[in-house]
Amino acid sequence: MKLAAIQYCPPKGRPARARRELVRLATAAVDAGAELIVMPELATTGYVWPSAAAIAPFCEAADGPTFAALAPVAARGATIICGFAERAPDGRLYNSALFIDDQGRLAGCYRKILLFPLDATWAGAGTRRMVLQTTLGQVAPAICMDINDPRLATWLTMIQPRILAFCTNWVEEGEDAHAWWRERLRGWRGWMVAGNRWGSDEDVLFSGRSAILSPAGEVLAQAGPEEDGVVLVDTLAWESLHPPDIITQADEDRWR
Repeated sequence: MKLAAIQYCPPKGRPARARRELVRLATAAVDAGAELIVMPELATTGYVWPSAAAIAPFCEAADGPTFAALAPVAARGATIICGFAERAPDGRLYNSALFIDDQGRLAGCYRKILLFPLDATWAGAGTRRMVLQTTLGQVAPAICMDINDPRLATWLTMIQPRILAFCTNWVEEGEDAHAWWRERLRGWRGWMVAGNRWGSDEDVLFSGRSAILSPAGEVLAQAGPEEDGVVLVDTLAWESLHPPDIITQADEDRWR
């Protein structure tokens, strides 16, 4: 199984350009053999918006232009999860993530449940967690602040999906984000694929360092703090050394 995290700094309010660049990055991931690709939160719009009126011109339906751009890439055999600004059929706006299956079909649209203060200026909160069956096993999407909701860890521990697709715009606060993620997800044992953005939006700085974490909490690959790119991990070697029913004390310690 080959997993990919896309790191990308979107041009603020220029979704057409963002889609072209996301397609380029996703194509590079598929060319490298990726079977699942996770992109950042709000990957086509930028993050900081003062009001619904400000972001509304850049919001779209789940089956809108971002889906149309990425679907042909997914149809080459890679499930794609991409954060975007959603306009629901009833006109409400959400911080959401598209789920495109490996046939290029729209398989789901997840809406962020736990909003960050900067989301609350324009977005409504989602109400439903989601787990989707793929050829790689069960995949659960989550968006950034969701990881701070203890109900997410409880739900993941109960469901035990194989992969957490984590679309994020993680703010740089001078701390080890990967260690924080491990702490918040203690009790769940699966692959975490975190696609983050980097750079600044208004006066908010984002951390980069998109990463893929093993079921034992190891950071197997990560991007730098300031670069677009693809982080890729082939899980076969790790899984051959770590049968799913054997978790060592060293593995447990990584989650403490």
